Amino acid sequence: MQPTSSGRRRAPVMEDVAERAGVSHQTVSRVLNQSPNVSEKTREKVNRAIAELGYRRNTAARSLVTRRSQTIGLLASEMSEYGPSNTLLAVQQAARDAGYYVSIAGIREVTPATIADALARFLDQGVDGLVVQVPHAGILETLHELDLGVPVVAIGAAGMNGCSGAMVDQEAGARSAVQHLVDLGHSRIAHLAGPDGWIDSIARVAGWHGVLSAAGLPDGPLMAGDWTAASGYSAGLELAKDRTVTAVFAGNDQMALGLLRALAEAGVRVPGDVSVVGFDDLPEGAYLVPPLTTVRQGFEELGRRCIDALLARIVDGEGARTEVVAPVLVVRDSTAPRAYGGAAHPG
Repeated sequence: MQPTSSGRRRAPVMEDVAERAGVSHQTVSRVLNQSPNVSEKTREKVNRAIAELGYRRNTAARSLVTRRSQTIGLLASEMSEYGPSNTLLAVQQAARDAGYYVSIAGIREVTPATIADALARFLDQGVDGLVVQVPHAGILETLHELDLGVPVVAIGAAGMNGCSGAMVDQEAGARSAVQHLVDLGHSRIAHLAGPDGWIDSIARVAGWHGVLSAAGLPDGPLMAGDWTAASGYSAGLELAKDRTVTAVFAGNDQMALGLLRALAEAGVRVPGDVSVVGFDDLPEGAYLVPPLTTVRQGFEELGRRCIDALLARIVDGEGARTEVVAPVLVVRDSTAPRAYGGAAHPG
């Protein structure tokens, strides 16, 4: 608290923080709004001054001055799936860390009408910006057709037509998974893909095909799943009959889980007979039998990058951009060098 002429102590204001940190009022504002255009050293000085002074910003007064609601609209679908749900949580946390409230709308049926209706409701709330999760190509198409009048970030897609984008490089993740199998000597590599129409599924198929093509290998069986362990189990029962397949790249860890169960029931050893790679890095993946080799997406970083891109437009007036998060291959015990001399599993 700062002393007043009456001897009473007043609450510190932003100017006090700026003076203590030796920076401008605008720099303090950028730090408070989590703008990426501030050096780490300056950010630390401002945060130290805030802590020393006990500064707390008055969001109601700030909204009157800035004409901003400090609210972000977050539109999501498929929230029961691991990837979308964890992306949603990461974005929500990053927004809160930046001092923004989050208004969430989940849509079960993805149509142009439901998307437009949900976005219109956000605009009625006076949101400062929008984050839209884009697992389906149809959502992206609808988003680009609408004139929303506020900054927008599409999660899961590249920025275009005035929208920023924030995405994990799904194709690169798939490439790392399949290249790992090729490097282990596997030449007949199946892919259990996610459902048609999902942007992630399409990119992972492209990564699988691209690595095999570059290695001069034919595509292994391409099987369609629906992200569930049940679809992985069904695919596993079929793959157990194919003596030529020595490795499988599953489009997500849930399907890999079902696949492992089916192969075990059929007497197929993993990784002795068939190597398996998943995608997502479920927390349980390290405790499966065997522990699952997989691709980690980095949801927390994706959430931060998404909010950085949005605030760059809201606070700093920057143009649209694309933030890309690099996935990481996590090698565990479900993959091993190809066993030459014939497959041991039943035909």
